[in-house]
Amino acid sequence: MTQSQFINPNEDTRIAYGSLVKLHFEVSLENGTIIDSTFNRDAPVSLTIGDESLLPGFEQVLMNLRAGDTRTAHLEPEQAFGEWNPENIQHFSRTQFALVADNPEIGMMVEFEDKGKNTLPGTISAIDEDQVEVDFNHPLAGQDVLFKVKIFKVTPPGVTGIKLM
Repeated sequence: MTQSQFINPNEDTRIAYGSLVKLHFEVSLENGTIIDSTFNRDAPVSLTIGDESLLPGFEQVLMNLRAGDTRTAHLEPEQAFGEWNPENIQHFSRTQFALVADNPEIGMMVEFEDKGKNTLPGTISAIDEDQVEVDFNHPLAGQDVLFKVKIFKVTPPGVTGIKLM
């Protein structure tokens, strides 16, 4: 291994694109409702910045942080789960919809496949005699969220070991 593949454990390593990061995080609404949290787990989670396991707005909060840092950031909809988009509401005839679910109910989650075989989750938002309305917006679209993090370890991109002193 070359010298550049090792990290000196005393370095002030900051999070950058491609860094491997061990952290705890929490996503909550402004009213305090917790959407997702790893703080109650025994061990922090690991992720690589830029691998699309976090939305870009969440990754942006992490940039330049280092082990030991904590941060709580307010994210507006466009930085988090997007604005609510009326074009993401689709209507299906009851006949068409019978192929997906026999007894649709408001609030029921359904999945469709697009032409590229990607799964599209949606929520039934209205039902009448003739049609079923499905909302394909993310359930948190249009909402501000709080993103809280505690960083435990940062490994720079390309590093494969730790240099012992």
